[in-house]
Amino acid sequence: MNNDQDNGNSTILVADDEEYIVRVVAFKLRGAGYDVIEAVDGEDAWSKVRAGGIDLVLTDHQMPLMTGLELAGRIADEPNTRHIPVLMLTARGFRLDAEEIVASRIVELIAKPFSPRVLLDRVRATLDARDVGSDSIGEAA
Repeated sequence: MNNDQDNGNSTILVADDEEYIVRVVAFKLRGAGYDVIEAVDGEDAWSKVRAGGIDLVLTDHQMPLMTGLELAGRIADEPNTRHIPVLMLTARGFRLDAEEIVASRIVELIAKPFSPRVLLDRVRATLDARDVGSDSIGEAA
């Protein structure tokens, strides 16, 4: 079964200061039919989120100018953006406080290095949950 054709209406923001990660993730997501917007740091990402049209944010935790955790917190705090699910990439072994994860409404932490296929599966599952009206954002982490 090919699910690549039914993702075209979703726009994903990929935020990471490592160009290689952005390229690999964006390539995989575009190949699956998603629209992708790229950001090089947290402030760039926040600006693009505020501009609208983002269905999901995939962000690295450690970025210049604003961390992924700070970005997720701003998204969660803003009434116009709090509906946007956030998946966060973290260095393997890096720990975030559970209270910070819940407060920032991060849906899931994904350890680097990651499998692009697993990442795509998590994106699909998150968007599918959002589409069926899931109220569990922030509880799956």
